[in-house]
Amino acid sequence: MTTFAERLTALMEQQNRKISDLQKALGVTYEMARRYTLGMATPRDEKIEIMAKYLDVSPAYLKYGTIESETTKEKQIDNITSNVKEIGTFDLWDRHTPMNDDEYAVPFYQDIRFAAGNGFADDIADYNNFKLRFSKATLRRQGVQYENAVCVVADGNSMEPVIPDGSTVGVDLGNKTIRDGKIYAINHGGLLRIKLLYNMPNNQVRIRSYNSEEYDDEIADLQDISVLGKVFWYSVLL
Repeated sequence: MTTFAERLTALMEQQNRKISDLQKALGVTYEMARRYTLGMATPRDEKIEIMAKYLDVSPAYLKYGTIESETTKEKQIDNITSNVKEIGTFDLWDRHTPMNDDEYAVPFYQDIRFAAGNGFADDIADYNNFKLRFSKATLRRQGVQYENAVCVVADGNSMEPVIPDGSTVGVDLGNKTIRDGKIYAINHGGLLRIKLLYNMPNNQVRIRSYNSEEYDDEIADLQDISVLGKVFWYSVLL
């Protein structure tokens, strides 16, 4: 049974492709492309799709060594079970629609982008008067006082695939206590960032990204960062 790396390497050899060619096609570093061919790193699904198109094979072949026929696909569809249940209908509203009794209007700092990448220098106090509606029940479940809730935009790919570029993120400004492995909005040397935080000895903190293939962990002194609040919610547009 061949591995992903073996199938990738065989296809590249058959098509006379070099690691530098793969690097350019995927938009990654030469070292990362080399690690893919050696089995030292596994690319995300979106990279596999690009890779499959570049090598003119299906993503399923690269991932599993299988070639799907239309019959196979139909059988797979027949065997799919739903993981979605209907919970009700949606009400349409705009800025002129009155608030319901069970809703709060949470400030939305639409023009301020908290970097899920390398960071941007901005002032969170810059407010544009946009608001998002949250049910009181949602905030209660998360233990968030409505006056402490704000929404911002995540920018960059370092928190993918959990928080993709452009996601709207809810931050609890009243929760600044670092709990290992939770996501926080921080001001790091003037840069607004969204990252996983971990406590470390000697008053230091580990700053981690979900996209560890492209972003290494960072170690910072607690005095060099300001925890603005804990991320309690995010929404993704597809």
